[in-house]
Amino acid sequence: MHTPDTPSPLTHFDAQGQAHMVDVGSKAHTHRVAVAEGRITMQPATLALVTSGTAKKGDVLGIARLAGIMGAKKTADLIPLCHPIALTRVAVDFEVLAEQHTVRCTATAETTGPTGVEMEALTAVQVALLTIYDMCKAADRGMEMTGVRLLEKRGGKSGSFVAG
Repeated sequence: MHTPDTPSPLTHFDAQGQAHMVDVGSKAHTHRVAVAEGRITMQPATLALVTSGTAKKGDVLGIARLAGIMGAKKTADLIPLCHPIALTRVAVDFEVLAEQHTVRCTATAETTGPTGVEMEALTAVQVALLTIYDMCKAADRGMEMTGVRLLEKRGGKSGSFVAG
């Protein structure tokens, strides 16, 4: 249990419980990678629009890919205590799961710096899925975004993480 005399396991709070930006100034610059995923499920007819490229607003997955990349780059503007970091790579990929009427999105973010890129990968997935929703909402307002999670993280002091 956290008391005023013990440090919080939550790094964004100081000993008094006040929110602060973590000091990464003395952390080693290492290659860091994070991979996240999420899904959007829709009606079969909506998925057909997405895969055929005939949605009213255009190439849904192409635009969602660009939106995810842009989202990763803007993470520090959206999440108050995230550090602005120099991303060396962001990749957003989609897998159509036709039987489930679902599009699975994965995003990989990389940097060489003093802090990780988990938030950038997660933000890329969320923004890509939101873009799919936006582009297809005229056909299907019941789409559901689920399963957004970190799959893998490598680099830095805390080492590697792979989701079970």
